[in-house]
Amino acid sequence: MKTYDDIPAELFVPSPMDRGEAEKTGYSNYSYWRSTIRIFLQNRAALFLLFLLGILVLFTVVQPLFPGQRPATQVNFDAKGFPLRNIQPGKEYWFGTNAIGQDLWSRIWHGTRTSLLIGLLVGIVEMGIGIVYGALWGYVRRLERPLTEVFNVLHNIPNTIILILMAYILRPGFSTMVTAMCLTGWHGMARFIRNQIVIIRDREYNLASRCLGTGTGRIIYKNLLPYLVSVVMLQTALSIPSTIGWEVFLTYLGLGLPIDVPSLGNLVNEGRSIMMSPELRYQLIFPTIVLSVITVSFYILGNAFADASDPRNHL
Repeated sequence: MKTYDDIPAELFVPSPMDRGEAEKTGYSNYSYWRSTIRIFLQNRAALFLLFLLGILVLFTVVQPLFPGQRPATQVNFDAKGFPLRNIQPGKEYWFGTNAIGQDLWSRIWHGTRTSLLIGLLVGIVEMGIGIVYGALWGYVRRLERPLTEVFNVLHNIPNTIILILMAYILRPGFSTMVTAMCLTGWHGMARFIRNQIVIIRDREYNLASRCLGTGTGRIIYKNLLPYLVSVVMLQTALSIPSTIGWEVFLTYLGLGLPIDVPSLGNLVNEGRSIMMSPELRYQLIFPTIVLSVITVSFYILGNAFADASDPRNHL
């Protein structure tokens, strides 16, 4: 049996200190965005819809550049000078024509481009105003009461009333539609951000930051908003199809874009008026399919990205 004296003394010589190796032991190559993208790429359904939506958006942009494309507002005539009204889908007019002889193929892609642009602009503005208002409302206690009163006043006015008044006060058009939706669309985002910040504002790291003299803006930007990336992206992704839905609804009320401006709202409204005629239902089916693809894609992509950006799902 070996004793302590039998153990070689050189085994007890202290190892030299290597600061470089010591740093490596505490190093982590974790990256929030890399982990988010990795988890998102594992969702095959979301990848397929992202590819489909990307192709759709790209096609709406480059479609007018293809040869043989007709202007969306052009009325087409036959050899005798009569408008080609309600022509069924075929080789010459892939999606047919409408009641005055306009090519539905061109009108649908032009309308998709218009509606997507409205949705993206309104979604970006909603995100900006909602984050700023909600963050100040939830974190700065002395602003809580006045911001609550302002929110209650604005939120208790029905959105439809504001949109109708804006449509009557301003000249109907693209800018009027965007302005009206931006005035009402940020309420939900602001309230959601405020509720989330109230939950995490008094956690230990935020209290420590305040004790160390960190400014309000830096605490909001560095400590609070990073935890809300997933929910912000989800709300923004859902606001885009919601905005397109509002555009369709306002067009149904007769307060949307002018009828000479192709949009999904105008196309759906035109198709709705003739949907009882079986031979003319294609004028409603085609824009409805495009609208459904956009809505479902944004909804699923928003949920997939929200799950992927949640730090609790990162290993």
